[in-house]
Amino acid sequence: MQNKIICGIQQVGIGVENVEQSWKWYRDNLGFDVKVFGDVGVAERMLPYTGGKPQPRYAILVLNLTGGGGFEVWEPRERKLNYPENEFLLGDLGISVCKVKSSDVDGAYTMLKSRGVDMVTPVGVSSCGLKHFYIRDPWNNLFEIEEDSYIFLKEKKSTGGVNGVVLGVSDMDKSIGYYGKLLGYDIVKSDVTGVFEDWKGLPGSEGSFRRVVLESSAPLQGPLCEVLGTSHIELVQALDRVPLKIYEGRLWGDPGFIHLCFDIKGMEAVRTDAKALGYDFVCDSGVDFDMGEANGHFTYVEDPDGTLIEFVETFKFPLIKKLGISISLSHRDPVKPLPRLITKALRFLK
Repeated sequence: MQNKIICGIQQVGIGVENVEQSWKWYRDNLGFDVKVFGDVGVAERMLPYTGGKPQPRYAILVLNLTGGGGFEVWEPRERKLNYPENEFLLGDLGISVCKVKSSDVDGAYTMLKSRGVDMVTPVGVSSCGLKHFYIRDPWNNLFEIEEDSYIFLKEKKSTGGVNGVVLGVSDMDKSIGYYGKLLGYDIVKSDVTGVFEDWKGLPGSEGSFRRVVLESSAPLQGPLCEVLGTSHIELVQALDRVPLKIYEGRLWGDPGFIHLCFDIKGMEAVRTDAKALGYDFVCDSGVDFDMGEANGHFTYVEDPDGTLIEFVETFKFPLIKKLGISISLSHRDPVKPLPRLITKALRFLK
């Protein structure tokens, strides 16, 4: 059995009402201008989270080649979308914020403010000493623009790809163990408790929290690791209230951050580790699953609070669509990155 390799955050899933409208905003304001695939189909393998029946959907995977994970922008079709009844607060269970890399935080702030983006906070310093600020997209999703020096390709952008997420949890120590053992985020970068000035303006920020940032000690490895780059997870536990579950009573694909997805190698080794921790796969596509121009094997687990974590083992992905050129990963060294001559050609997907 092949060893487990966590190659990086492939994408954060975002449920939207209109894919093309939302992607235009993410492309224009956050630089996610590379469309890896687009697929119209039916979600048949997520029945526990789609009301027990297949759900038509349209999904695209988009990247910012400055470096970092992507967005899977997901539009349910032929059903009414369920928006949250109440605004969620920091510490509510699930993904509350998507982190986006920036090598020029001040420049990003100036650019986004000039575009009329909803600037939730000014530039401040995070709990682990990084310069950052928060914005809100037109659909009430929160993004943290966060200082990070990782660059895959130098482009004329002040923002990069996904740098991680902020997750609400109910038992901090249990979640630290889960993300460390299953996903390799085994370094506690910071662990602080209190009321935080840099969160002032975010919903629920006046409360008291324990806030833990986790990083991975493993080197970057895997075919697409240089594109996806480094990342971290920020766990947040509300200490003075009982948190709500962000997706309680709603379906997977409804508006918001629906899942956190990891690009991996060695799916059976991931399955073994997940089961050993008591978190078996809750959905499994089976091998050789096609999604538009891409092909692979996807599975899901829940974290201790029911937040959906996706694993994708990619077998084939498009490189130059117009010429019908794709790259097979099945027989390549699972540890070594693809040659940069190949990964840089992702620019042709713009």
